[in-house]
Amino acid sequence: MAFGFSYSPLSLTDTFMTLTNSPGNRPIAALAALAMRVAGIIIILSVLLDFLISPWPYQLGERAWQLAFATQLVDRGLVPLVGLALVFAGYWLETSLKDTKSGRSLWQTVRFWAAALACVLGAIYLVMFPLHLNNVRLNNIDLQQRLTQEAQQADTQLQQRISLAVQQQRAQIGQLVSASDEQLQQAVQQKLISEQDASLIRGFKEKPETLDPYLQEQAQKQLTQEQARIKEQQTKAADTARSESLKSGLRVGLNSLLLAIGYIIIGWVGLRLLRQEF
Repeated sequence: MAFGFSYSPLSLTDTFMTLTNSPGNRPIAALAALAMRVAGIIIILSVLLDFLISPWPYQLGERAWQLAFATQLVDRGLVPLVGLALVFAGYWLETSLKDTKSGRSLWQTVRFWAAALACVLGAIYLVMFPLHLNNVRLNNIDLQQRLTQEAQQADTQLQQRISLAVQQQRAQIGQLVSASDEQLQQAVQQKLISEQDASLIRGFKEKPETLDPYLQEQAQKQLTQEQARIKEQQTKAADTARSESLKSGLRVGLNSLLLAIGYIIIGWVGLRLLRQEF
């Protein structure tokens, strides 16, 4: 005859219920349930207070304020989620210790308000997703326009500076053109001017009409080089601004969407289960 036996292991929940319902562990389990509820409520209230106080003074119409507020809200979005998890875990542990249902109505339970808060936060993060992406897009457009205006102003100032430099060079060369060859040679020996400059001045003495074309040519070369440098700096700044806007939009926007999904699931499931219970 074959002797055998069957063994059905307890699930994790059954094992936990067995441990918590033992007479020696019930006070500790009750304290743990209370601690989780209190910790969860304090975490939630602390973060909500921070959300209300940190953005002060409120500037709802300012796009920069909206961007900063959305970033702060998303960066700390997981903290209330942890608080809600502790609240529900604490109530689950508490109900596992009780054999009878509470006589309070649905509106008098913290679980209802926790689930309702999860729905509200989910709606806020859901609305924030397209709003933040649009603000990032508009902010990038304004930044690109500002960079273009700064580049135009720099180009205008450059042209004015080069024009003033041409006038100063014309006056200096005019003084040297009026000098004698001995004076020019003496200036070269004293290293006040180079031999090449002295040759140019002698050429301007012979052909005065070549002075203005020469100055204009030199000015145009310098203008072209400086304009290329300004354009390069503008391109780099524009690319950096575009890259930062893209990273901010993706990071804050997608995290906001994920938080919205998480809060809505918790709130909707929590309210549905509470309706069945009450």
